[in-house]
Amino acid sequence: MTPNAIETFFATLQAANPHPQTELEYSSVFELLTAVLLSAQATDVGVNKATRRLFAVANTPHKILALGQEGLEQHIKTIGLYRSKAKHLLQTCQMLVEQHGGRVPRTREALEALPGVGRKTANVVLNVAFGEPTMAVDTHLFRLGNRTGLAPGKTPLEVELKLLKRIPKPYLVDAHHWLILHGRYICQARKPLCWQCSVAGVCGFTLKTPAPTA
Repeated sequence: MTPNAIETFFATLQAANPHPQTELEYSSVFELLTAVLLSAQATDVGVNKATRRLFAVANTPHKILALGQEGLEQHIKTIGLYRSKAKHLLQTCQMLVEQHGGRVPRTREALEALPGVGRKTANVVLNVAFGEPTMAVDTHLFRLGNRTGLAPGKTPLEVELKLLKRIPKPYLVDAHHWLILHGRYICQARKPLCWQCSVAGVCGFTLKTPAPTA
């Protein structure tokens, strides 16, 4: 995809949604971190249902720790891999209390040192909570990067680095949200809705899905 096409791509997405937001529900940086930790291999809708119950009774590291493993599991058991996620969240809360005064750190190194927090989760927190121009490459971003020609790569890191290099600076902070939403609702995995796509004209995908016939 050429620089002019990339500019058009993001200008179009920005015009349609000037202030994109994550679909995870949260009211503090810690709640955001918790929601992202729980979101692996789960939908945002499913995570939100669980965190509404959880945050009503425990929305700080100290309160989560007070629940214990079994108590925490009861609140998040509707989410896949809930036992391992509960374990990681409790370990993370312990580290936040012991090493960061109960606050979520705002450096990549400190975030990635937390149990269950990898590069993608750290990127989400850095971007959403702290406004840094990071790119959390999930399945949607990986697919879009390759399918559209925006940032082809064989690994999430390769796609991430190409996105950071190719996306014009004015769009970088919000690009992660635009791409996730576009992948979730338009450029879907099995059957992209190309006939509804506002950026189809600059997309490099050649096997575009035709509009369904009546």
